[in-house]
Amino acid sequence: MRRKAKIKAVVKPDKIYGSLKVAKFTNYIMKQGKKTIAKKIVYGAFDAIKEKTKTANPLEIFELALKNTAPTMEVRSRRVGGANYQVPVEVRPERRQALSIRWLVDAAASKKGKPMSERLADEIIAASKNEGEAVKKRENTHKMAEANKAFAHFAW
Repeated sequence: MRRKAKIKAVVKPDKIYGSLKVAKFTNYIMKQGKKTIAKKIVYGAFDAIKEKTKTANPLEIFELALKNTAPTMEVRSRRVGGANYQVPVEVRPERRQALSIRWLVDAAASKKGKPMSERLADEIIAASKNEGEAVKKRENTHKMAEANKAFAHFAW
């Protein structure tokens, strides 16, 4: 018997850019329900992007960074006949976006020495140029999937 489908929370677009992706990004940065602090960090990062890249719309760079860090393939563990196999599977679009945002935030959080908004801006700019930790993470995920291509027939 199948379990009941999970009801997903509806995220409203953010006030300044009117983007759902920015709203979700803010939610990923938020800790302990402190959304105003998370918004300050995100908008501070967007201002820093505007300054560093000399572009009018930092949203374009953010979208490009998300696109460059989003994985298309990943490995899932599958148990077949007493052995565990890393089976390469395609990533669903919602999960693709979630992983991309998570990797950007984690990469920025792992650095030290600067305020979070600056670290986030640096990571987003690097990701938009196909550089940085988040892009490296995507490349490693793709390499794992490529290396385990032989077990693709276990995906069902």
